[in-house]
Amino acid sequence: MNQRLTQWCQARASNWASAIRILLAVLFLATGVMKLAVPELRAAFSGQLVAAGIPFHALNMWVVPAVEIGLGALLLAGLLWRLASLAAIAIMVVATYVHLVVDDPTLFPLQPEEPIIPIIVIALCLYLLWRGSGSWRLDRRVIAADR
Repeated sequence: MNQRLTQWCQARASNWASAIRILLAVLFLATGVMKLAVPELRAAFSGQLVAAGIPFHALNMWVVPAVEIGLGALLLAGLLWRLASLAAIAIMVVATYVHLVVDDPTLFPLQPEEPIIPIIVIALCLYLLWRGSGSWRLDRRVIAADR
């Protein structure tokens, strides 16, 4: 059991994976902060949740940005990056659903209505799960054979 946990936490040394992880971290930090700090974006996000029929939209309007900020911080530091990648995939699956269901272009002020961006983010998170978080991280346990 302990060996499985050790393998789960290990990552391959890859500068590409590190760059992708940091890019995703900045993306999640920025979107989370913008959803909380910019009233127009907060209103658009709330409208997206209502139009898509997402339950507890009043709660999700505050929880999702806070989770995005937390995911961004974890990915930036390289801590619990697999868990953060899985959570990011879950958020992006819901975002893809919202993009597919909501047909009001006024609810998407900064991005296209098509779900291309969430799908790209899902693909990048899957790459991190497959390849690892890279070498630029606080948690330095790296598989020796990949160095």
